[in-house]
Amino acid sequence: MAKNKKAAFKNADNMGKILGVRINSTNINKVLKKIYQRVIEGRKTLIFTPNPEFLVFASEKQNLWFKRLLNLADISLPDGIGLVWAAKILGEPVRERVAGADVVEGLLRLANKYKWRVGVVGARRGNISERRKQIKILSQKYPEAEIAALEDTLNWEKQKWHLVFACQGMGTQEKWAAENLHKLKILAIMGAGGSLDFLTGFAPRAPFFIRKIGFEWFFRLLVQPWRWQRQIALVKFILLVFRQKLLDSFSTKI
Repeated sequence: MAKNKKAAFKNADNMGKILGVRINSTNINKVLKKIYQRVIEGRKTLIFTPNPEFLVFASEKQNLWFKRLLNLADISLPDGIGLVWAAKILGEPVRERVAGADVVEGLLRLANKYKWRVGVVGARRGNISERRKQIKILSQKYPEAEIAALEDTLNWEKQKWHLVFACQGMGTQEKWAAENLHKLKILAIMGAGGSLDFLTGFAPRAPFFIRKIGFEWFFRLLVQPWRWQRQIALVKFILLVFRQKLLDSFSTKI
């Protein structure tokens, strides 16, 4: 019975599940098409980008609120090669990494093409001068889109936005997005982390071939050595995945 339920879940909306968090099995073209369609139809859309660090944090007993938040997403992107690896181990239908940074860039191209209003919140960790510089660079790169930092926009809560990027960091941005999507005039909110930093030159991104082979995380560690403590989550993630595999095998036999 458990096996049949799991199979039925996988076939529902092309979803997999890793450590209790729902993940879309998709690719970037399908994601961008789906978000565009939902925006022009006026459908509210919550977009999250879980990676192994997210799932480790969400698996801790005191952070089950975060797991519940992640599972509220209309679109949950496998933003990390570790999720693809875990899906293979667990027999889940997630075959391709969809980097949040690539989706952010694709959405900004759509915004430029269709003249969307785009809000940004939490950029550059609250540094006002850097935030304003970032918005200026984005506005120059995508001149047909109307891009603004919500913190610098008077009465932004009463205005309509096609898309908002929440950049406050893991946990905080997802909580903000879930709390504000349905009570404000926002069609889509995406948890973007530091993705805008790549597009505006505040942070270097790994060359394409490094991203292609799944070592973007290692490149970021080389250019930002302070991130080494965050890599501990990868070890924990591996252990949690194998633990889940053992539990699944045991439940299947019952």
